[in-house]
Formats: sequence, C-alpha cells, structure tokens
Amino acid sequence: MATKEKTYIESTGRRKTATARVRVAPAKTNSIIVNDKEYTTYFPTKELQAVVMDAFNTEEVVGKYAVTIKVVGGGAHAQAEAVRHGISRSLVKEDALLRKPLKKEGFLKRDPRTKERRKFGLKKARKSPQWSKR
Repeated sequence: MATKEKTYIESTGRRKTATARVRVAPAKTNSIIVNDKEYTTYFPTKELQAVVMDAFNTEEVVGKYAVTIKVVGGGAHAQAEAVRHGISRSLVKEDALLRKPLKKEGFLKRDPRTKERRKFGLKKARKSPQWSKR
C-alpha cells in the first residue's frame, strides 16, 4: 500500500482568541486564500494586508507559494497576526534557514497577551463600582 505524500506544509498560528490553520504549498505564483476569499477581500485595510504579507516580505524569503488559510475567533487584527504567525511557522518547516530572520522580526513567537478575566464584585477586570461616602 503506497502512502500518499503531502504536497503542502501545515501549521497553526494563534493570537488572542484567533486561530489560523495554514497550508503552504509551492506554486508558480503567490496566492493567499483566507476562508475561501482572496486575502485582500477578507482583510480590507492596507495595514492588515501588510501584516499578512510580513512573513513573505522578509528579504531571505524567495519562491512562490499558494497559501490556504482557515481562521476563526478574535477580531480582524488578531486574525491577521494569527495568519502571519502560521505562515511564518510553515516557511520555517519548509526551509530551516528562514528561522533566524523570521525570529528576529518576532513572527515565530506566539503573542500571549489576552484580555484579563472579570473578577466578581468589580465592573470589569479592574474597574470597581463607584464609591460613595454617604
């Protein structure tokens, strides 16, 4: 029985509550599809598009890739950063020499900052109810 060899590299990127499942495959031209839409449609602002493309814009990255992404949870910015994290991890799996420049840019570190939980007796995580003397 012949084993089917994967033609893509899969990895996960996370930020806050956003999770991105990324599949990177070599291709003739660069294409990024996020939740069955082109990434420029899914992330409408130039800032978010730049965050998604950051991993590819590192000068050591060469080659054309077809990237397919399923992203859930979080807001638009957290999703864009989760996608960048996942793409960076996939590129490192494919070419270990990319680890140093991507790590220097901080794209391989999972940003652990999340919203602090609400404590009982308080309005929000740290905001207390209004105090009145009488």
